Amino acid sequence: MNNKVQLITYVDRLGCENINGLNGLLQNQLKELFGGVHLLPFYYPIDGEDAGFDPIDHKQIDERLGNWNDLKNLSGSVDVMADLIVNHMSAKSSEFQDFLKHGEQSEYAELFLTFDKVFPNGATEKDLLEIYRPRPGYPFSKMKMDNGEERIIWTTFTTNQIDIDVYSSKGVAYLEGILNEFQKAGVNMIRLDAAGYAIKKAGTSCFMIDETFSFIDELTLKAKKMGIAVLVEIHSFYKTQIEIAKKVDFVYDFALPVLVLDTLFHANAQNLKNWLEISPRNAITVLDTHDGIGIIDVASENGKKGLIDDNTLDDIVERMHTNSGNTSRKATGAAASNLDLYQVNCTYFEALGKDENAYFAARAIQFFVPGIPQVYYVGLFSGENDMELLAKTNVGRDINRHYYNVQEIDAHIKTPFFKNFKKLMLLRNSHSAFNGTFNLIPTESSILNIKWEKENEWVALFIDLTTMDIKITYTEDNKVQELL
Repeated sequence: MNNKVQLITYVDRLGCENINGLNGLLQNQLKELFGGVHLLPFYYPIDGEDAGFDPIDHKQIDERLGNWNDLKNLSGSVDVMADLIVNHMSAKSSEFQDFLKHGEQSEYAELFLTFDKVFPNGATEKDLLEIYRPRPGYPFSKMKMDNGEERIIWTTFTTNQIDIDVYSSKGVAYLEGILNEFQKAGVNMIRLDAAGYAIKKAGTSCFMIDETFSFIDELTLKAKKMGIAVLVEIHSFYKTQIEIAKKVDFVYDFALPVLVLDTLFHANAQNLKNWLEISPRNAITVLDTHDGIGIIDVASENGKKGLIDDNTLDDIVERMHTNSGNTSRKATGAAASNLDLYQVNCTYFEALGKDENAYFAARAIQFFVPGIPQVYYVGLFSGENDMELLAKTNVGRDINRHYYNVQEIDAHIKTPFFKNFKKLMLLRNSHSAFNGTFNLIPTESSILNIKWEKENEWVALFIDLTTMDIKITYTEDNKVQELL
């Protein structure tokens, strides 16, 4: 994977109708800004109940977006990351509908995870309370078969997302079939969506257990043999993330978004500095994604201290809501249809009170910490909370999933802020020192000073958090240059 800025986007929400249109945008208005693109689910259908994360057919590109040849053309110009949704498929899929019709006589019966597969002798109260789940209640749904019989099916997320038995022969073939399609289309990195929930075992939390790591290892090995790298998407306690990172190709640095907010809100980088001393180096860094801004990644767990004191963390969450004019409250927690109660649904720009200088500082920090940076398409254009879309769907995450048109994009590209942001992205993509040694320069907590060095070249970020003075300097042709 290129050590360059990556774009996270839906194909059809960035002023494009299809994959070819996105390719054109990357080659023109956004030329040289991105070394790769993470395409959020483009499978049939893209407009399911969870914006493509509930595929009816994971091996079919929604024809409104194009086909596999179009994706192969895109992969010829930039790295392409795609989501491998390992935990579930749509209840509307032909496979599950066949199971509902024929029950255990269905050729797909073994593909789906029923309650009795994990608990053949029934479950105790302790068994059920042990199960970790990202939303209230139990991860099961009662389904009525065509013959009138009722079955209890694992549905970790929603009733339309039916959990797969990934170790059944049908489950293995299902995932391998998707990998084959990815390889043929030139996809060179996959994001394992919801992989932490893929293995269920009685008497455990059914989340990131030893057997989950084994499953990820086996799937990663298969992908690597096809020339595909693997990114694991897990929200969890920071020490868990460190352990996960030792066992996989790449992990997200999900602690970074809130640590950057903490740094800027309190003019104090100490918590961030502490994290940078121990954070995984095989990381993909983000400030924003198609999901909310995660809180559990920096919080305490079962009495163990987190990266940020819980009281301070509560204050940060309140500050985010206040900065957004309380619009984020309407999209977070029980206020809307949310899958996760441990995230704040808000654009990052709004979380910072639409302060352009603070937002530039946040992106500069992201680009200078260890890892490969990804920029979400809404964050690319300093997007504001989309209250109209939220009102239309009542899906909390949609507050940060705006549909841009060409006119909006052209207007943003001409703004002074975007021109400076572009300079920062181009520097991150081109300077050789970012492939060298990371140095966190010892300073007082109100100063953040990061320097990358390789041979005789270097690039440095200096932020006085009290005055919010930002300086980015670097070497070029044996001369010291300043970015802005």
